[in-house]
Amino acid sequence: MALPRGLAGTIGTAARAARVRANLTQEDVAERVGLATEVYGRLERGGMLPSVPTLKKLCEILRIPSDVLLGLTPAQENFWTKEPAPRPVEEPGEIRRLVRTVKRLEPAEFRLLSLMATGLLRLRLIRQGRSSEDSSPS
Repeated sequence: MALPRGLAGTIGTAARAARVRANLTQEDVAERVGLATEVYGRLERGGMLPSVPTLKKLCEILRIPSDVLLGLTPAQENFWTKEPAPRPVEEPGEIRRLVRTVKRLEPAEFRLLSLMATGLLRLRLIRQGRSSEDSSPS
């Protein structure tokens, strides 16, 4: 069955614009919606139509009205300038990527990473202690 490229393209273009405005990556949105990153990328390129539950999640995550996502509301309406719903403070992209990577680790690998991070923090404290001792007058 051929996809209606017009609607798929409209949804993809609107989703991409909303994602960029929200300062999210495709991987961020895909994870929150529950899609593989490749599938979400295909959606943004207009290569597929989302299911109704996925469309609803996209609207919620990207804070975009369904009318705009479906191309039913004129593009000149600046819906994103309306007062947004309060949402938690976003972590920087590097932190989100690190968390996604850590979630894929095996328990033993996670414990090793945790020990390494703790060791790095201790080393920093030791170095900071030495640098403050070095700068104090004798």
